Amino acid sequence: MTAPFFGREIELERLRRLLNKKTSSLVVIRGRRRIGKSRLAQEFGKNIRSYTFMGLPPEEGKEITAQMQRDEFLRQMSLQLGVRGLKADDWGDLFFHVSQKIKKGRFLLIFDEINWMGSKDATFLGKLKNAWDLYFSKNPQLILILSGSMATWIEKNILSSTGFLGRVSLDLVLDELPLNVCNQFWQEKPVSSHEKFKILSVIGGVPRYLEEIIPNESAEINIRGLAFQKGGLLIEEFDRIFSDLFSKRSFLYKQIVTRLSEGSTDLNGICRSLKVKKGGTISSHLDDLVETGYVARDYTWNIKEKKTANLSLFRLKDNYLRFFIKYIEPVKQRIEGEGSSPLPSWSSIMGLQFENCVANNRHELYSLLKISPEEVVNANPYFQRKTKTHSACQVDFMIQTKFNTLYVCEIKFSLEPLTSKIITEVQQKIGRL
Repeated sequence: MTAPFFGREIELERLRRLLNKKTSSLVVIRGRRRIGKSRLAQEFGKNIRSYTFMGLPPEEGKEITAQMQRDEFLRQMSLQLGVRGLKADDWGDLFFHVSQKIKKGRFLLIFDEINWMGSKDATFLGKLKNAWDLYFSKNPQLILILSGSMATWIEKNILSSTGFLGRVSLDLVLDELPLNVCNQFWQEKPVSSHEKFKILSVIGGVPRYLEEIIPNESAEINIRGLAFQKGGLLIEEFDRIFSDLFSKRSFLYKQIVTRLSEGSTDLNGICRSLKVKKGGTISSHLDDLVETGYVARDYTWNIKEKKTANLSLFRLKDNYLRFFIKYIEPVKQRIEGEGSSPLPSWSSIMGLQFENCVANNRHELYSLLKISPEEVVNANPYFQRKTKTHSACQVDFMIQTKFNTLYVCEIKFSLEPLTSKIITEVQQKIGRL
């Protein structure tokens, strides 16, 4: 039985608008692993004749060659389209024979994990572009979706490529589900906000992880099964993410996110921690992590001029990655050996994880503070460095509106009532701004 589909109303509406066009549409959907790219495409295509072709994922200790990708594509063609007797020697031939099966009428064609499919063959993108121009686009009722987790590969090779310039009708970037949508995964049983936030502090708003939640069981039981018992989904997920996305280059990416699991820092701080030189390699790795949705780059800004500054901090925005590094990885050998491990203390988990939930759901903040999104000039975790004229200052989240109003947000998660001490702390921060 297929899990219920929640959220993505805006994305679905944008896709459905393409059905009113008089010409074919080329669509890109990108986002982190497990974020629901394939599921969104399937939900959109549930009332359309659809064909999905998926690239072969990387395998540890085994090279997936371009020929293997073509062989797998041909195997899927045979199963779905009934094509027989072809050789998988040339992407151009394969694309042509697919196009002949969908020449007329409304069709949805999905190339899923296209970065796996085409990254090993230098001719893949050129032949896909030619196939679009010569065959696919000739059917005005065809929608072709190119989907992938390696957002930087898609950005470089499709969205920023001169070969595909002007051909992409829609580019969708999927982020975590907002809190109001996450709430729907518990709709069968009333559950306290505290219980929900315990789970969201571990997995964030990632649909595939939320689908594993059993609503009538406590947060502790759910998380124990997912993360602290042998065979749980979240135990091997960290390594799968990095092997799937970054393959042999994964070591430096893991080092970066491990440093960021301790808290936000700038490029210099990352380089010092990793003992590497500041340069193109580390910057490009950070760009990859930002593009794929695991890391956020939070720019501070000049309050008086309302302009974004060059200063920025990198923040590990993905709650699962931090939770794995801080709490699962240290006991992973015990889980594999003894079959389970005790859960960590919730008080040690919730701080940075809850801050992430708030920063990733800034529109909820706007609503609570009765701010129209159109009024917002800047909104981010805010920081300023010490100079001769002002002190250093860091604010968990700050919003500046076009009316010169600043909303200083101190984010706390506590089971006990907050004391007046927090008022003094915030007043001190305001004094430094």
